[in-house]
Amino acid sequence: MTKEMLKAVGISKVYGDLQVLDTVDFTLEKSEIVSIVGASGAGKSTLLHILGTLDTPDTGEILINGENITKMKANQLAQFRNQYIGFVFQFHNLLPEFTALENICMPGYIAQKPEAEVVKRAKELLEMLNLSSRADHKPQALSGGEQQRVAIARALINKPHIVFGDEPSGNLDSKSAKELHQLFLDLRKELECAFVLVTHNNELANMADRKLEMADGKLI
Repeated sequence: MTKEMLKAVGISKVYGDLQVLDTVDFTLEKSEIVSIVGASGAGKSTLLHILGTLDTPDTGEILINGENITKMKANQLAQFRNQYIGFVFQFHNLLPEFTALENICMPGYIAQKPEAEVVKRAKELLEMLNLSSRADHKPQALSGGEQQRVAIARALINKPHIVFGDEPSGNLDSKSAKELHQLFLDLRKELECAFVLVTHNNELANMADRKLEMADGKLI
């Protein structure tokens, strides 16, 4: 595998009369942390969703691990996403009727992995994120920081190569945000996954290996 895990070339996206992305090029290397900053409406989240296969570009192509994902059919893309990509959003999107452990296991079950293997991995992640004592708690019994760590564990359950974060600390108090930022650094070291983080938080943006700024649909 080349060191370059993700390569996007000439990515454009138009919604109605609005050019949201304008021929954007982007690369990401193995175990690299890249932050993307810019004003609201600059196109950051749209780019993140397209790089993460949640949306499709109007023009351009994206290669992840050398595979051209822009040519994949919807079912292929869903399998690829589940196997190689994790997501952490501003709002954790945990399912309220399930425990922390059950929420973390969901993507593993979707990937049809053996239950014992999924649960073992989930428990390892809970321990790594200092959440073992909260495994049987439902989201409403967890603090905001704990809920976000559960969401991160869920993103990591299938051992993704890349984790995309859209304002991952945007809903946290400053102490929880600091802990989350350190956690990304620790996880990169331990799990060797790469992170692409869209953020308004300067501290998070500045701890990345590269900080990119977006304006008017372009990376500048």
